Amino acid sequence: MTVIDPDTQAPWVTELEEEVDDLPLSTRLSIADTLTLGNAICGFMAVYFTTTQVLVPHLMGTADGGMARHNAATAVTLMLMASVFDLLDGLVARKLRSSAMGAELDNLSDLISFGLAPAYFVVVWGLVADDAHGRVSAVAAVVVLLAVVLRLARFSCTTVRDGVFQGMPSPFGAMTVVSVVLLELPFIPTLLAIVGVAWLMMSRVEYPKPRGRLALITLAWIFISMGCLAAWTLDVPGGHLLLQTGAALQILAAAVIPCFATTRRVNTFRNNRREARAEQ
Repeated sequence: MTVIDPDTQAPWVTELEEEVDDLPLSTRLSIADTLTLGNAICGFMAVYFTTTQVLVPHLMGTADGGMARHNAATAVTLMLMASVFDLLDGLVARKLRSSAMGAELDNLSDLISFGLAPAYFVVVWGLVADDAHGRVSAVAAVVVLLAVVLRLARFSCTTVRDGVFQGMPSPFGAMTVVSVVLLELPFIPTLLAIVGVAWLMMSRVEYPKPRGRLALITLAWIFISMGCLAAWTLDVPGGHLLLQTGAALQILAAAVIPCFATTRRVNTFRNNRREARAEQ
């Protein structure tokens, strides 16, 4: 607010306006940062719905038994929405701009949505599934959470070649962990698969960044997954089979991509050696 000095007729600038003008650009949210905050909100709400619609009904004896319940679809859909926000904030940041807080906000939001939310989902699965063991599943959940923490920390302090991630991206890892649970395999195979996904997130296997056509494919796959969850929730004929097919394809992609990446890396190494020998 501006006030006119009655003696000098000069405008006064209030203290509040001065503070606003003095705010550094690094503390002002951009459009990309707003999308990143949407990611964090979806992650927190996924934890909330996992508690209120899966864990609490089980503890009160009003659940229908097991983790394969329609109420879990809301929590998983929110994690998928967090993936959409995470994908869009990167695209918007490259097209427009992001504040100096952008990288930190992205890591913190990813920790909530793709570290805490899927790890908590695994914990609840260990409590409500018929053949699961709560303490063992809690250990697996801790492994998932630590894998995401270490992966995000390494991402912040290392530099890799452009266009690739080192280690499975945390959104892809979170969706794979949830898919393993929804596939309803026996306890031991499920546990081993969850730990395997955590290892892939901490590994040095290279994964392509979702840019251009790959970003569109990733976005389409997320919405297809939401459709599978909706079909399962609404009791569409074949909805349960459709959900399990989608979960199996997600796990298959998680297993196949490292094989392609490793094969490509070995071939590149061999070609470099051949070129070096030819030059000699």
